[in-house]
Amino acid sequence: MKSLTILGSTGSIGTSTLALVDACPEAFDVKVLVAGSNTALLAEQALKYRPDIVGLASTADAAALREALAGSGIEVAEGEDACTELARCPVDVVIAGIVGLAGLPGVLAALACGQTVALANKESLVSAGALAMATARRHGARLLPVDSEHSAIFQCWLGWSGHQKDVTAPSANGSVDRICLTASGGPFRMRDLDSFSMITPEEAVKHPNWSMGQKISVDSATMMNKGLEVIEAAWLFDLSPQSIEVLIHPQVAIHGLVYFHDGSVIGQLGTADMKTPISYALAWPDRLDWRPEPLDLLSMGRLEFMPVDPDRYPCFFLARQALAEGGVMPAVLNAANEVAVAAFLARQIGFTDIAAVVGHCLDHVPEGDVDSLEAVIAVDGRARDLAKTRCGAISQAASTKPLSPAGGV
Repeated sequence: MKSLTILGSTGSIGTSTLALVDACPEAFDVKVLVAGSNTALLAEQALKYRPDIVGLASTADAAALREALAGSGIEVAEGEDACTELARCPVDVVIAGIVGLAGLPGVLAALACGQTVALANKESLVSAGALAMATARRHGARLLPVDSEHSAIFQCWLGWSGHQKDVTAPSANGSVDRICLTASGGPFRMRDLDSFSMITPEEAVKHPNWSMGQKISVDSATMMNKGLEVIEAAWLFDLSPQSIEVLIHPQVAIHGLVYFHDGSVIGQLGTADMKTPISYALAWPDRLDWRPEPLDLLSMGRLEFMPVDPDRYPCFFLARQALAEGGVMPAVLNAANEVAVAAFLARQIGFTDIAAVVGHCLDHVPEGDVDSLEAVIAVDGRARDLAKTRCGAISQAASTKPLSPAGGV
């Protein structure tokens, strides 16, 4: 039985992890649950799974959580710093499912204690890849990928046939030529480019394959999400940008491919269900017998692949640029994109303005470095301020445009 800490237990990754605990209760013992502010769901989870301690980042809601858990014997920790400390509790696997840069302190804390971390928080490696990987190596920690594409690469390259390596030093295996991540292409793969300026938030969050939150759905529509995954893969697998390919694959049956020097290509296939990569990270080096709905290739009829169009997906190529230039650029990219997507969802800027805002921030990179948690947070803050200013200027310019005779803008 493996003991678990779940950082972000009330989010998508956390609830999917707990669904796997339900499917295989004899395999896991939940020791720690951490959430942001969803007090009601965290209390419900705590009473069901009986962890030793729960953490709530929102201090304003801590009293309500203590009241809900009164008499249960479950300890309650409150505040962001306390929640970060809970990542240090000794367990078999720490599931890092907190979204955004807010998840980075917990990831670094777990790695600094030599923990095995099932990483679903890509921002930790996008904004602080060198810091996170150095921390893992220094303390003998293990990183196991949870993103479906990175899990696919891990299974094809390092995780199969009893191979016991983890992703902290994969480059020792010199038999790999390159890898390929696949992407669905999002909801606008076939849309007329001339109409992109008219895309609404409602359209952008309707993903054709995956059920996800609003921010990551917009990132999928712009393919920024795939760009962030390329950066994550470069750190996880110690690969150059040139060794990471991306192909659009609308059927999302194949999640990743590894090309070997002997001409062999190994791919990982599966349904569009995040519980599959989560289960692999939880059970590694074994597999969890939770019996999901199997992939039905016959019903798909055919599998298609196509290149990424730079005119349709400029955000993807901005991410490539940030990775190639290195330094603070990926952190700036991530921060600017989060601000721009939020502004788009709030109808302050248009869909095509997302790439414009991110590109502007990359062209006016704030000074700094990313060699410590404090430095990463500082760069992130300056990039966010720059992006907010740019979004404000775009919004102001749009509001002052004269109306056309037909009444349009």
